[in-house]
Amino acid sequence: MAGGWSRDGAVQDQIDDTINDAVRAARSCMPIGEGSDQCEDCGDRIPDRRREALPGVRTCVRCQAERDKAVVHSTINRRGSEDSQLR
Repeated sequence: MAGGWSRDGAVQDQIDDTINDAVRAARSCMPIGEGSDQCEDCGDRIPDRRREALPGVRTCVRCQAERDKAVVHSTINRRGSEDSQLR
């Protein structure tokens, strides 16, 4: 049941859009193409098990963790208010 000026299902649509955006962003970070035996950041050898689990991987776990720390997440607020929980 919607309240105010929103239609039925509007809140669920916002939640679905937020989840779809997050999935799209995660997929865009997945390695594509031919992988490498050595990490392109530090030059260490990438273990065979990592390369089997993530075809196309080009970084070791340690360097990838450092790259992941630098990722900036979207701050789109679909509800239009600063205190929205759907960020």
